[in-house]
Amino acid sequence: MNKSFLFEQKENDPQQWYWFQGGLSKEEVDRVIKLASELPIERATTLAENGELVEHDNPNGARSSMVKWIPQSDDWNWLYVRMMELAKEANDETWNFDLISADENIQYTEYYANENGHYDWHQDVGPGDLASKRKVSITLQLSEDDEYAGGDLEITGGGNGHGVFETSHICPRGKGITVVFPSYMMHRVTPVTKGTRRSLVLWVGGSHYR
Repeated sequence: MNKSFLFEQKENDPQQWYWFQGGLSKEEVDRVIKLASELPIERATTLAENGELVEHDNPNGARSSMVKWIPQSDDWNWLYVRMMELAKEANDETWNFDLISADENIQYTEYYANENGHYDWHQDVGPGDLASKRKVSITLQLSEDDEYAGGDLEITGGGNGHGVFETSHICPRGKGITVVFPSYMMHRVTPVTKGTRRSLVLWVGGSHYR
């Protein structure tokens, strides 16, 4: 085809991730933790291949953590706005996906050393009406680096086809640090060996990938 008949397209890097040193100030993080203390807590789940949620009671299973769901209410509106702004900035700089909305609540997660808190390699995109429309994942750390040991967020672009990942990146850690990446990228939280790791996760998308 004659290239003069083609529209110019933006380039992107589909295996790249993005991070912010201060997605939230330390005062804002403390505000989140205080408000979240009033929310009910539950055992974290994972998505099965049929789209159903599976709860994990075994600390050596695929996931061991406790979660709370932050409502889309007036008290929390500022946090949704902030996290969506960060996701948009990262997307505009890196992937240029069509982002429409955040249809799911923010997930507040706690990983405990005494429960072998972790989350094995996984993707955030998956089956079902909501998970299939996740495009960008944004995770915001609420714990200081010295409040826990282990618990690293690792991201990888791919493996060798045999379940082994050739390269992975350990993301920066610290109170308020925010990491954004495409929801199809494999990632994990390594086992927490001391203390408690706290974080927020929000998925932005609203339609199928394009």
